[in-house]
Amino acid sequence: MAGDITTIARPYAEAAFERAKEAGQLDAWSEALALLSGVVTDPQMAAQIANPNVPRERVRDIILDVCGEALPSEAANLLRLLAQNARLAALPEIARLFEASRIADQGVRHVLIRSAFKVSAAEQKAVAGALAKRFGGEVEVTVETDSSLIGGIEIRSGDLVIDDSVRGKLKQLAHALQF
Repeated sequence: MAGDITTIARPYAEAAFERAKEAGQLDAWSEALALLSGVVTDPQMAAQIANPNVPRERVRDIILDVCGEALPSEAANLLRLLAQNARLAALPEIARLFEASRIADQGVRHVLIRSAFKVSAAEQKAVAGALAKRFGGEVEVTVETDSSLIGGIEIRSGDLVIDDSVRGKLKQLAHALQF
């Protein structure tokens, strides 16, 4: 399902990003999408969005009322389009993809480091420095601990995956041994 929602959300996020960049309103769009995402993920609102008996126009109008003046007119137009196409549930993913594009456009690359053990600040700094050299720009690092890796680290940034974990090496070995 996650892949499906990303596939649905990507064209909307890309169009919103291009429009925001063209208008010089990246921050305003970012705030608007965050607001819309927060509204549609509210449990009561999510239930209304998922309810086929509630007209889309009514849900759209409720969201517009909740957001009020905080929602720029072009973001409100995006909301209308999403409601018309029954895509309101994709708003959180649209906001996430928009933010990823905004960060990438600013030359900052988000990197997730997963490690079997706690990574010290010095180790984080060293890995971030090496990745900044490799990517040729600023790197924003998030670190998670995952004992299922057994040992080593796994680095993810967009489509790039560097798996230097024991679990990854065991999977490679198992795959190589299969004839």
